[in-house]
Amino acid sequence: MESPVKRGSGNSFRERFDSFFEISRRGSNVGREVRGGLVTFMTMAYIVILNPLILGGTEDVAGTMLDGQQLAAVTGLTAGVMTILFGLVANLPFGLAAGLGINSFLAVSVVGQVTWAEAMGLVVINGLIIVLLSATKLRELIFKAVPAQLKTAITVGIGLFIAFIGLVDAGFVRSSGNPSPPVQLGDGGSVTSIPTVIFIIGLLIMGVLMARKVTGALLIGILATTVIAIIAEALLKIGPSFTEDGPNPSGWSLNVPALPESIVAVPDLGLIGAFSFGAFERIGALAAIMLVFTLVFTNFFDAVGTLTGLTKEAGLQDDKGNFPRLKSALIVEGVGAVAGGATSSSSNTIFIDSAAGVGEGARTGLANIVTGVLFLLAMFFTPLTQVVPLEVAGAALVVVGVLMVSQIRFIDWSEFSVGLPVFLTIVVMPLTYSIANGIGVGFISWVIVRALAGKAREISPLLWIVAAGFLLYFARGPIEALIG
Repeated sequence: MESPVKRGSGNSFRERFDSFFEISRRGSNVGREVRGGLVTFMTMAYIVILNPLILGGTEDVAGTMLDGQQLAAVTGLTAGVMTILFGLVANLPFGLAAGLGINSFLAVSVVGQVTWAEAMGLVVINGLIIVLLSATKLRELIFKAVPAQLKTAITVGIGLFIAFIGLVDAGFVRSSGNPSPPVQLGDGGSVTSIPTVIFIIGLLIMGVLMARKVTGALLIGILATTVIAIIAEALLKIGPSFTEDGPNPSGWSLNVPALPESIVAVPDLGLIGAFSFGAFERIGALAAIMLVFTLVFTNFFDAVGTLTGLTKEAGLQDDKGNFPRLKSALIVEGVGAVAGGATSSSSNTIFIDSAAGVGEGARTGLANIVTGVLFLLAMFFTPLTQVVPLEVAGAALVVVGVLMVSQIRFIDWSEFSVGLPVFLTIVVMPLTYSIANGIGVGFISWVIVRALAGKAREISPLLWIVAAGFLLYFARGPIEALIG
C-alpha cells in the first residue's frame, strides 16, 4: 500500500525519480515502464479515430454535427493531458481517454433531445458530481464496501469483456443478424476475411512470445503483425469495411494499415469550451436530471470496475482488494469527465485497454507519461495513429483478457450465495457490452441472495444503497417515460 517514504526523496536525480514513481519498490524498471506506456498507447490510439466517427456522425436536435478533425484534435489533447495527470497524481499505469460507452450514449440517446453543446454540458455536470463524490470519500467507501469475491469477479468479467471486444473488433466474432444465435464465427460461420486472418496470426505470435516469456512480447507482436498487415494491404488492396459503395465485409474494421502519405497535421482545437448548460431549459429539469443520473452511474461504476480489474492484474491490490492512492485516482478520473465535456471529446475515463501495458510490465505512473506524451503528439501526427489496424489491437486485447480471466482461481465457488452473484457479474459484462451492467447485476444479486441465505449482517449498508441505486438505473427507461 502507501509507502512510508516520501515520494521524490533521495540524494541524486535518479534516486528522486525512482522514488517519485516508486519504480524499484513495485519491482519494475524504466525500460518496462516505457514499453508498457508505448503498448498502452498503441492499443488505445484507435480512440483518436473512432471517437470522431461516433460523435461526428450524428446530428443533434438542432441539426448540427461536430467537426471530425476538431474532434480528433481534442480527443488526443484531452487523453494526453488527463493520462499524464493521472500518472503524476495517482502513480498508476492506466491511460485515460474518451469512454466508448458514454460517447455512444450521447450520440444515440442524448443529442436527439438536446444540442451537442448542451450534451457536453451534462457531461461536465456528471464529472463535477463524480469529483465531489470522490473528494468526500463516498466513492472510496463504496469501493471498499464491495466484497473481495465480487472485486475478483469484476476483474474476471472485464477480462472476458475485453477479449470479446478484441474478437468482435477483429471480425472473428460477428453478429449473425438473427435472433438466435445472436453471434457467429466470422462471416456465415467461417473466417473469410484477410484482416481476421491477420488477427489470428497476431494472436498466435503474441501468444507464443508470451508463453516463451519474451521481454516485450506484446509490443513485438503488435509491431510484427502491423508490418504483416501493411504488406497484405499493399498486395491485396483490401480496403475499409465501409466504402462509398456500401459495406465491405472483408475489409479492415476501422483504419486501413498503410504507410501514410503525410505525417504532420496541424490540430484544430476550436471545440474547447464549446459546451452549454441549456439542457435543463430545453427538455426540463427532470428529464435532464435523468440523463445526468445515467451518465454518473455509467461513469462511476465503469471506472471503479476498470480500476479493480487493472490494479488486480498489476499486482497492486492488498488482500482486501484496495490499492495505493485510491482517492487520488478516483478524483483525477472525475476530472477527466469534466475535461472531456469541456473539450467536447466526451467524458474521459480509465481505459481497460491499459491492461495491455500492464501485461507488458507497466506498474507505475511513468508509463502514463509515455502514453500521454504520445497522445499529445498524436494531435500533430494523426496519420500515424491510423497505421496499426484494429484487428492487431484486438489480438493484444484477447491475450490480456486471458491474463485477467486467470484470476478466477481466487474465487471460492463452494458457497452458492457467493457463486451466483459472482457468475452473473462475470457473464453480464461481455453479454451486455457494459462493465456497469455487470457490476449492477452482481451487486443486486449479492445483497438479495446473501440476505435471504442468512448472511444479511455481513452486507455493508452502502452496498444495499448502491444496489437500490442500480435498480433505479436499470428502470430508468420506464421512469423517463413516466416523466415524459
